[in-house]
Amino acid sequence: MLVCSLVLLVAVAAVRISSRSGLPSLLLYLGIGIAIGQDGIFDVKFDNAELTQVIGYAALVVILAEGGLGTKWKEIKPALPAAAALSIVGVAVSVGVTAAGAHYLVGLDWRQSLIIGAVVSSTDAAAVFSVLRKVPLPARVTGILEAESGFNDAPVVILVVAFSTRGPVDSWYVLVGEIALELAIGAAVGLAVGWLGSFGLRHVALPASGLYPIAVMAIAVSAYAAGALAHGSGFLAVYLAAMILGNAKLPHWPATRGFADGLGWIAQIGMFVLLGLLVTPHDLLDDFWPAVIVGLVLTVVARPLEVFISLAPFRLPWQEKTFMSWAGLRGAVPIILATIPMVSGVEGSTRVFNIVFVLVVVYTLIQGPTLPWMAKALKIADDPAEATDLGIESAPLERLRGHLLSVAIPGKSKMHGVEIGELRLPAGAAVTLVVRDHKSFVPAPSTILRRGDELLVVTTDPVRDAAEERLRAVGEGGKLAGWLGTNGSDGSLAGPHVAHEVTHKLKTMKKPRKADGPKTRR
Repeated sequence: MLVCSLVLLVAVAAVRISSRSGLPSLLLYLGIGIAIGQDGIFDVKFDNAELTQVIGYAALVVILAEGGLGTKWKEIKPALPAAAALSIVGVAVSVGVTAAGAHYLVGLDWRQSLIIGAVVSSTDAAAVFSVLRKVPLPARVTGILEAESGFNDAPVVILVVAFSTRGPVDSWYVLVGEIALELAIGAAVGLAVGWLGSFGLRHVALPASGLYPIAVMAIAVSAYAAGALAHGSGFLAVYLAAMILGNAKLPHWPATRGFADGLGWIAQIGMFVLLGLLVTPHDLLDDFWPAVIVGLVLTVVARPLEVFISLAPFRLPWQEKTFMSWAGLRGAVPIILATIPMVSGVEGSTRVFNIVFVLVVVYTLIQGPTLPWMAKALKIADDPAEATDLGIESAPLERLRGHLLSVAIPGKSKMHGVEIGELRLPAGAAVTLVVRDHKSFVPAPSTILRRGDELLVVTTDPVRDAAEERLRAVGEGGKLAGWLGTNGSDGSLAGPHVAHEVTHKLKTMKKPRKADGPKTRR
């Protein structure tokens, strides 16, 4: 019990250190596992690769769900074709190049080389989500990398299982067919479960607000189970289902995001500590340099070829492609996948695991902290002060057939300086209370909003979505949003149409008659 308490305290401290230093939390948690495992302080003996694989899969489901909930559809939608190309064509290029390097430069046989090539071709969702969201990047780059990390697990798992099976490996066209079928089934299941879950949560008021986070995570995990039962990609299903839920404007959304974020941290801590326990440190020394060589081939040759070949049909600047070549972060997923050949009893699987472990640790240590520098060097880093999205939480009022919106105005929001009347909320919505400097008051139409204000907006059920869209539009475009071409919250240009309509009305208005008075001749 004392050991568990110490591990939790150290893990919490590791969260703080990783957030300040820019290091992926992977390294710190792996270090905790190694420190308490074999050759460590407590010398805990643990060698159950099968249990590690099961727990790792469960943790990965939670991490993918948390990542999907935090993914904005309007940012990732344009990135889907490019992410799909990276997840299919890119994985094939990466596996081939990395396997060739492991065979000819390190001397591994072809089966072991192909397993390593497949294992390390999967970018890790936990590493990508935890590192990239701290780097101010263009939405297109972040969307491609996040979608890739959510999509490429499925083909990689199929390849690793195929290469780890006793007997001859299936023909390449059979593997391609299996990958395409599993991705299609997983996508269909994920989209269906996500839509049904969001529809139900929006139309059924649960008896307690604390049930909404649990329900959302339960629906996401159910998508994984349904996808796996349908012989599809459960990982893709859970990611897509969570993404739909995350963009469905569900009630009590900030509480749900906080709950999912906490579960994601717990999953990362448990998974990485367990992987650290599984490794034997003194066995890593013999495989250190082979891992460095294979990692060099992967990072310098395979990943750039993967990115530039896969994204050739897409018109992306070379700076963005170069950054994405460097940002192919590996994490716990490759280490978990390296347990598959161990469970299957493949000859030399322990060495494969050690090489993958060292490769992930060394190159994550190099790549993670250098990503902000790389973004600045390539001049693709965005201004972090651009984020102006409002924090809006919705609580359903079932008996009153309405909703209570809690709106927090961030520091950079263009809603600062706007009067209540200038919000132009739809009929059926009204700002009923403003909280400012820990004091609340009922606003007048002329009340000017300020940064840091919290608003309570009551809306009827039919205009709830329109009211929220209007609030977001004003937050992004100011009081003239929707009049003079300012982008709305959905990214569409509502202004030209409205401005033309207003101009037409002004032209067709009758001029006021002049007051009666003496007429003058010209």
